[in-house]
Amino acid sequence: MYRNLDSDKVIGTLEKLDLRIGERFPDSGLHQVCRELTEIGRSSAANAQRISRPNILIRLVVILIILAGVGSLIYIASILRFTQTPSEFFGFFQGMEAAMNTVVIVTAFLYSLTKIEEKWKRHRTLKALHELRSVIHVIDMHQLTKDPSSVVSVSRRTPNSPERDLTEFELMRYLDYCSEMLSLTSKLAVFYAQSMNDLVVNSAVNEIESLATNLSRKIWQKIMILHRFENQESNPTRFGNFPVID
Repeated sequence: MYRNLDSDKVIGTLEKLDLRIGERFPDSGLHQVCRELTEIGRSSAANAQRISRPNILIRLVVILIILAGVGSLIYIASILRFTQTPSEFFGFFQGMEAAMNTVVIVTAFLYSLTKIEEKWKRHRTLKALHELRSVIHVIDMHQLTKDPSSVVSVSRRTPNSPERDLTEFELMRYLDYCSEMLSLTSKLAVFYAQSMNDLVVNSAVNEIESLATNLSRKIWQKIMILHRFENQESNPTRFGNFPVID
């Protein structure tokens, strides 16, 4: 019961996060990203379930081709005749060599057919994981200009400085929402790892989790700066002053 991620619970968490961001930052781009991520979460859960199910059409086609291949091998074996005539002795072995080469090629081809469904599932899964990887970078772009220095120090704006109109509390909440979205995006990737036990897929999922964790770590460094500034305001003798930056 608790050995796999419950897709309904993860999507429910995303929906709740979407409502929270909408209440705090209703007109923000982050709210739109979270709404899009929620839709991706629903489709990811359904897509992972579809991928985990056997593809009957592919299996039927593969079975028919394998039967045809086995039939051709039986036919080749049936036309081989061993004779004791010396003049035909070497010709027999030449034909046997050609037949064995044919058998090896056909066998390799039939074995590759058994991997078609697995390759098809892997292709669909990697395509979906690429979408999640792109979403992670979109989330990172939204927190990129959320600089805590605008709150913790006296800053001098330039004509091209980004708009920083969030209060200390709002900035902390914004960054925390970004961190939650990164974590939930990596959990959506786990849906696919649960649907198929494939080394390539598992490696891609691990890369997405590592990417989300590394970006979330940058966000929490900003949050810690804000927490330190908050503690400095409550106890100014314990912490040093922050520098003035341009």
